Amino acid sequence: MPKPPDIRSRKADHVALCETDEVAFKQKTNLLDDLELVHDALPDLALEAVDLGAEFAGKRLAAPVIIAAMTGGFGEAEAINRDLASVAERYGLGFGFGSQRPLLQDGIEDGYLIRDVAPSALVLGNIGVVQARDTPSAQLQRLVDRCGADALVVHLNPAMEVVQPEGDQDFRGGLGTIARLVGDLSVPVVVKETGCGLSRSVGERIAKVGVQWVDTSGAGGTSWVGVEALRSRPEHRDLGEAFWDWGIPTAASVAQLHGLGLGVCATGGVSSGLYGARALALGAQVVGVARPFLQARARGGLAGLEAAVEHFLAELRLALLLTGSPDLTAFRKTPLVMGPRLGRWVPRSSALWDRVVGR
Repeated sequence: MPKPPDIRSRKADHVALCETDEVAFKQKTNLLDDLELVHDALPDLALEAVDLGAEFAGKRLAAPVIIAAMTGGFGEAEAINRDLASVAERYGLGFGFGSQRPLLQDGIEDGYLIRDVAPSALVLGNIGVVQARDTPSAQLQRLVDRCGADALVVHLNPAMEVVQPEGDQDFRGGLGTIARLVGDLSVPVVVKETGCGLSRSVGERIAKVGVQWVDTSGAGGTSWVGVEALRSRPEHRDLGEAFWDWGIPTAASVAQLHGLGLGVCATGGVSSGLYGARALALGAQVVGVARPFLQARARGGLAGLEAAVEHFLAELRLALLLTGSPDLTAFRKTPLVMGPRLGRWVPRSSALWDRVVGR
C-alpha cells in the first residue's frame, strides 16, 4: 500500500488545486444569484461618506471582509499568509489561517507567525473539531497565544474528511468539545464549516452551548470534497465525485441562521463585492473571501491581491450607496427580492420575509 502523503504535502496540494478553477462546485450555486437588492435612485448620500465599518469576534473592522482560511503548514504558505495578512492590516480587514493542525501536532510554524506584518488586524486561528476533541484546552490556548489569534475557529468538515485519503472517520463528541472550548479559552470560539454550510439545527445547538460567532462556508464556492476527490487515488475517487456538490448554499445558510443571535461570517463563493453585499443584506455581519484572493495573488503577486481587494471594497461601497444605505445597519433593513430557489430555504417564521418585495 502506498505511504500516505505527509501533512506538508497535503497542504501544498490544497493550495495548488485552489489556485485553479478545477475545485469549484459543478452545478450547485451559493444562491446569492437568487437574491436582488432594490435600487434607490435618490440615495441622498456621498459615496465617500458610506461607512463600511463592522465588527466580528469582538474586534472592529474598517470593512466587513475577512480574508478567509486557506493555508499554512508548508514552506510556500509562509509567503502567502504574510502577504494576505499584511493586506488585511492595510485595509482594516480580518485574516484567517488555514488549519493549524501542522502547528499543533508537529510544531510546523510555516505561515502561522504573521503578527509582525499584521499587528492590529483581526486574526483567526483554526483547528478541526476532531483535533480539538483530542487536545487539552490548555494546549489549544498555547496554540492561540503562539500565533496571536483573536479567536479560535473550530472547523466542522465531515464530508471533506471522509473523502480525504488520510482523513478522519469518527466525529463523535463535537458539540461537547465546542462547549468545553467556549468555557476554557480566553478568546471567542468561531464555529465554521468547510464548504458544506451550517443548518439552522446546527446553529441552534451551538448557540445553546454559548457560541456567538459562526462562519457558514457554504456550498457554491470551493468544493473541499472536490479538492479531496482530486487528491484521491483513481479507485477511491467515486465517493468524492458523488458528493462533490453536497451542502447548503451560502445564502441559504445565512438565511437559516437568521434570528438565532449569532454573528455570521458568510463564506462560500463570495467572488465579488456585489455578492458580498447580498450576503450582508441577508444578515451576515461580515463576508469571507478565500479562493478569489488566492488566485489574484497567484496571477499578480501582492499588487494583484491589493487590486482585487480594492475592487471588492469598491463594489461593496457602491451597493450600499445604490440602496440608500449610509452604513451596514441601514443596509440590513433595505428591501429584498428573493427568488424561489433561495426562498425554499428560508423558514416561514423568519423576519427576513418582512423585507421581501412581492412575497
